[in-house]
Amino acid sequence: MKLKTIVTLLLFGFIKLSFAQDIKSAFDTTMYGRNPAVGKYADIRGFKMYYETYGKGEPLLIIHGNGGSINNFLYQIPYFAKNYQVILADSRAQGKSADPADSLSYEMMTDDLNALLDKLNLKSCYVIGWSDGGINGLLLAIRHPDKVKKLAVTGANLWPDSTAVDPFVYKWALNMNKTVQDSVKKMKSPSPAIKNELKLLHLLSYEPHITIEQLHTITCPTLVIGGDHDVIQPKHTMLIAQSIKNSYLWIIPNSGHSTPIYKKEQFNQIVGDFFSQEFRTIDQFGRFN
Repeated sequence: MKLKTIVTLLLFGFIKLSFAQDIKSAFDTTMYGRNPAVGKYADIRGFKMYYETYGKGEPLLIIHGNGGSINNFLYQIPYFAKNYQVILADSRAQGKSADPADSLSYEMMTDDLNALLDKLNLKSCYVIGWSDGGINGLLLAIRHPDKVKKLAVTGANLWPDSTAVDPFVYKWALNMNKTVQDSVKKMKSPSPAIKNELKLLHLLSYEPHITIEQLHTITCPTLVIGGDHDVIQPKHTMLIAQSIKNSYLWIIPNSGHSTPIYKKEQFNQIVGDFFSQEFRTIDQFGRFN
């Protein structure tokens, strides 16, 4: 198998190895992520970040996963643009946001998003994050708490091991990582594209490293989401919710990692309701309701 194919399979493995044909077609034909009418570049912390905005209203930042791009949210953009100013960006070293630097971390990407919000003169916003985007959403609420009004994350993890990630998937990712690294070592001069993909590959296998103590600092209302057969273990998703004071937990039945795609109607409605309704503290006798 060619190295490019191996890397591509790994980067998109946490989303889905193969989409249904109609979904593939939708990704191929959508203008989201390549819309010249709204697409712009912003000089952000040493690279040019590509972003698009849709709709009017209170700002809503939506963050994609590893190796993804703006078009991953083709089912969320038109729904939320009816009531929000939806802001989406290709994260550093992904999509149209090229970055030749050697290193990449979730903290870097989170600070990039914070800088983009500053560039757009947005003091705070609602946030949706999927997979690695969920990790970035958690870190945004930790590192830049003033920027997040409410946060919804799906398929996020705190650390890279089999207590967080399904053991089969975790072992598969590590084995794939080793295969790619061994192949690259045999190359005299890896191309910039391969070097870039190695950075993303590193994130999947060896990061993030978020502590429970850091989650305790999150004060914004948070909706923590996961599929009952997600790549991220439901018990880990529950741990995230239990560690954030003002949180709701939603485990979606008959669902894997791609909740914004395969459960799009439920996802959009529940997240939309969470954003529009007042957060409710449920304790004492309220637990009987």
